[in-house]
Amino acid sequence: MTEQENHIKELRSRAMRLPLNPGVYIMHDKSGKIIYIGKAKALKNRVSQYFGSEKNHDDKVRRMVSNVEYFEYILTDSEFEALVLECSLIKQHTPKYNILLKDDKGDHYIKITAGPWPRISEAKQLLDDGANYIGPYVSSWATKESVNEALKIFKLPTCTRRFPQDIGKARPCLNYYIKQCCAPCRGKMSEAEYNEYVGEAVEFLRGGSAESVREMTKKMNAAADALEFERAARIRDRLTAIKRMSDRQKVVAARVPEQDIIALAQGADTSCFEVFRFMNGRLCDRETFLMGETGNPKTARSEFLERYYSMRDRIPPRVCLDGAVEDSELLGEWLTQKAGRKVVVSVPQKGEQAQLVEMCRNNAAEQLAQATNRTGREASALDELGRLLGMEQPPAYIESYDISNLAGGDNVAGMVVFENGRPLKSAYRKFKIKTVEGQDDYASMQEVIERRFHEYFDAQEKKITDGFGRLPDLILLDGGKGHVGAIRPVLEAAGLKIPLFGMVKDDKHRTRAIALDGGEIAINSNRSAFTLVSTIQDEVHRFAIGYHRQVRKKTTISSTLTSIEGVGQTRAKALLKHFKTISAIKNADLVELAGAPGMTKPSAQRVYDYFHTNGQNT
Repeated sequence: MTEQENHIKELRSRAMRLPLNPGVYIMHDKSGKIIYIGKAKALKNRVSQYFGSEKNHDDKVRRMVSNVEYFEYILTDSEFEALVLECSLIKQHTPKYNILLKDDKGDHYIKITAGPWPRISEAKQLLDDGANYIGPYVSSWATKESVNEALKIFKLPTCTRRFPQDIGKARPCLNYYIKQCCAPCRGKMSEAEYNEYVGEAVEFLRGGSAESVREMTKKMNAAADALEFERAARIRDRLTAIKRMSDRQKVVAARVPEQDIIALAQGADTSCFEVFRFMNGRLCDRETFLMGETGNPKTARSEFLERYYSMRDRIPPRVCLDGAVEDSELLGEWLTQKAGRKVVVSVPQKGEQAQLVEMCRNNAAEQLAQATNRTGREASALDELGRLLGMEQPPAYIESYDISNLAGGDNVAGMVVFENGRPLKSAYRKFKIKTVEGQDDYASMQEVIERRFHEYFDAQEKKITDGFGRLPDLILLDGGKGHVGAIRPVLEAAGLKIPLFGMVKDDKHRTRAIALDGGEIAINSNRSAFTLVSTIQDEVHRFAIGYHRQVRKKTTISSTLTSIEGVGQTRAKALLKHFKTISAIKNADLVELAGAPGMTKPSAQRVYDYFHTNGQNT
């Protein structure tokens, strides 16, 4: 037993002596620094779990446990008190392995630069630069949205060109041609006219759309009465743009007046929480929190809610989540006490609320994709597939297997790997079936899986963690529930708990469902998970078929050579390895043939005669 294993055993022994009372536990590393703080309803049960079998832990917990030197604990009178104390201690010590959020809710401003040809932008602080500032605002997102709306409605430039220095120096950019910029760079707009545009945009930002619409309507009518039809038409177009913006905002509206929607997207080592905040039924703010690996999603959601609402004064009457959360009733009680009124924590299953949660989750997946150099579609597909299969986390590393043969001959298998939704071709593997004669796909698949995980255990002994030394998050077999039923015992015998499913095709060889031991999960063809599974199934089939054709071709070529007297399998293989092709063997002279590995002069003469006597050809 190693020193580390002895240490974990000693920690478990200490944990088993803890009382079954509620409280807070505090993990320290070798330097004495606090690395994790948690709460428990029964300290003995919760803390001892950390030092049990590491197979029950995710990677984040395993890393934390490996760094624990000792722990201490504080007893409380109730689980609720433990939650309150935990929040306070985490805020004080900011432990490495707890979910920690950076609060960016500082002041935000709208900046209007000084001097001629002013620009409007969002700013995070007041500067002594002579500019005018509107604000402060609490929400960075709302400030940016307001500025973007004003720039689009009043067609103000967003480029880096400087005015008047750059006027007339280059053609206008695309925004001018799609009618989103008045293009002062063309030199056809006076400074006074431009300043009027900016002034109207500032009025819009100061007074809000309703007040701005009333004032602009008055100006439009006055211009029409004065026969200034061009000016009236310009104002009319702005009013139309404001209405379009307002209609777009109505799309992101809800019947519940005040609520927060929170969703989680997880990657291999990065996660993202997205928060949509609704006031008066409208989306008024959104926040994105990118962080490292979060582990179990139920625990992650619970920790996130604690950290997030510890930083927020406003707590809405309803908090909607995209999945189950640990200690939901306890969290509801804590939020209710903090808010001073009833707060409901729920996971919507259908209707408008479920659609809002889905939209929030898709945005979280998109933000995660951008942070990890993936597409939003890939992140969303993995997240959706994980949920569809009841997995705790999206499957970042997927292995898929298919058997290929012709009437039971040249039996082979292909293994393909998808990492983060993309093919990882360096990890693809080919298998020649060694123990199965004839056409028996179940037995062939069993042999392949046994060989694959035999390689895994060998790699573990050699401390190899890539290739066969890495366990997949998910195994997909090209086949139905029969294949799954045949392979499940193989994994169980090896002591491996890896999610295992089959991929079922319809009569047109298109993916239609995912197979379980006792049934199927239908996949809707318009879901991103369907596209991913179909891609994996097509790829593993292509790879297995390609390898089968390659083996069959070699078998055919080899049988041609072994039909020559004195050339057996070994000599035929050596010839092919040396000359590469039958054509090269045919065109070789006697000296070249005799000089090949494993050849003698008599055998070289027989091969030469075979291809050159009596018109023999292949």
